[in-house]
Amino acid sequence: MDELSGLAPEPDTAHLPNPAEAAALLARLKVASVDVAEAVAALPDPDVHPKLWWLLERCRHRLITDMGGTEFPTPWPQLPSTLGPVGRYFYLAVVLATLPATRRFHTTHGIPDEIAWASLADLGEKVGLHRRFFGVGGFDRQDWFTLHFRGVLYALGRLQFNLTAIPANFDGLTPETPALGLHLPETGGPITPQACLASLSLARQFFSRHFGIDCGIATCTSWLLDPQLADYLPDDSNIIQFQRRFRLLPETRNGNADILGFVFRRINPGLDTLPQNTTLQRAVVAHLRSGRHWHVRSGWIEL
Repeated sequence: MDELSGLAPEPDTAHLPNPAEAAALLARLKVASVDVAEAVAALPDPDVHPKLWWLLERCRHRLITDMGGTEFPTPWPQLPSTLGPVGRYFYLAVVLATLPATRRFHTTHGIPDEIAWASLADLGEKVGLHRRFFGVGGFDRQDWFTLHFRGVLYALGRLQFNLTAIPANFDGLTPETPALGLHLPETGGPITPQACLASLSLARQFFSRHFGIDCGIATCTSWLLDPQLADYLPDDSNIIQFQRRFRLLPETRNGNADILGFVFRRINPGLDTLPQNTTLQRAVVAHLRSGRHWHVRSGWIEL
């Protein structure tokens, strides 16, 4: 809050689209109709919600003045549940207020419309996850979406990539060298070797063409890179073939919450309550029941 309070005057005035325009934009961003209706009804008004409008102006300002920036900003504040829908959907209002500047940035860099909108449409998936996790509509992935709405993350086929730099702990690579972060959104179908190869073949050329930055390395941090998965999944599974593309770092962190969240879309579930319909679901539960832990691993791949 201190950082937001200290921002220079805004470059222009913040405003939100009218309800019909907001609904159309959210639908284009693949937000489900139930959340579109609730989010539009919960858009803050500068006269009714002056404190929230103050926050919206400064969060938007933070994005616009760092358009094209590749570092995560200081995390934005989580709003109290007592605010109800206007608080739960608040950061959707921020991205709607920022969207015109984001689209101007896309145009300046020659990003094709179909790629630009497909990249921003990751929003719909994450709004849907809030309802699946918590049972009510909302949006709480605002820090992750600073990449999308600053124009540095793009969906290129099955995979997403964002401009970044080699971290200091990636032994064998030069720190701060331009690189791409690689991500796997939930939607988009299976992560087949063919789909992944097609995305990887696009990434380096895309960022070179549109940003003038040559990124020969892509980094990934995910539970999908945990080699323990090979104890349960067949060699020809998509996950095993994906993780074997990467050179892994030795460091690990506990990934139990990550894998439970991504595989079952639950927070701190009891193991006996989890479905056992797929090989992966059965593997996750069997591993935890044995007293072992899943890990998040980091690795890199040459493009």
